[in-house]
Amino acid sequence: MNDSDIIQWLMLAKTPSIRYFTHRLLLGYPEGDARVEAEQREMKTTGLIPAMLRHQTEAGCWSGECSYYTPKYTSTHWSMLLLAELGTDGSDPRLRKGAAFMLTAIRDELKITLEKGGHGLSCFWGNLLRYALHCGQADNSQIQDIIHYLANDAQNDWCCSYNGGLPCAWGTARALWGLAALPVHQRPPKVEATIQSGLTFLLEDHHLIEADYPTSGQVHPLWFLLNFPLYYQADILFVLRVVTELRALDHPGAHPALEWLVSQRRPGGRWHGTSLFWRRTWPGLAESEETSRWVSLFSTIILRQAGMEPFVTRLT
Repeated sequence: MNDSDIIQWLMLAKTPSIRYFTHRLLLGYPEGDARVEAEQREMKTTGLIPAMLRHQTEAGCWSGECSYYTPKYTSTHWSMLLLAELGTDGSDPRLRKGAAFMLTAIRDELKITLEKGGHGLSCFWGNLLRYALHCGQADNSQIQDIIHYLANDAQNDWCCSYNGGLPCAWGTARALWGLAALPVHQRPPKVEATIQSGLTFLLEDHHLIEADYPTSGQVHPLWFLLNFPLYYQADILFVLRVVTELRALDHPGAHPALEWLVSQRRPGGRWHGTSLFWRRTWPGLAESEETSRWVSLFSTIILRQAGMEPFVTRLT
């Protein structure tokens, strides 16, 4: 499969979000282009995005949940995270209502935790930061509190009680995922220091391919798979996605992982994706070929930015 073949394959996706990201991030069409706008319209009217939003209540949370965190992975926190990943319009009033609901729901918890100097659970706070920023909540006072919390985690060596009190690679990756959503001009020195701390932990102190991060148990097998979606978890591909957004793929610690990603490309030119949580998430998300399209899309974007894939010319 040559470069144009994989683009054609991605454009055959049933999921309009895949076609939208292919237009924007691989073919380089700008917002406002007729082809981009056509995919955006379809994202709003067909498929998973409108199906998920139909289950949102007037309060902004999702119907049938036990809490904003359970059940995994259809309650409010996870649904908001997934909607942002799918490229849902962040200005949609329903998404903004969901973000506002979450920021209100965690307000007291966050305040008490900060007062006690608590840390850990960077996966949760990083994910929340990610979709809150996606929904235009940058001016909300709690955003700065979340950023302060993540900075505390960096100062505490990214340790988490859920990893036996050891530094957590999943949490670090998710924290950087949230911080990467901040435009560069909105990153004060504290944020830059937190990002550098996370990159040092993930790419210098340890090794993505060796997975030699501290753990209270065994290395999770999903680390070496190509997964979509993931929720509080991370794998090599996800870390490379984060590093891509932070424009840090030239870091020497990323090079072995990039070579590994190239080696995972199948003879036909695609990557094989897995979805370990498909039974627990929204129906229709994890059709096998679409999962492979998602991870092939991400892999191509990463390798393009790293200068390891030929430039794709626009389709006429």
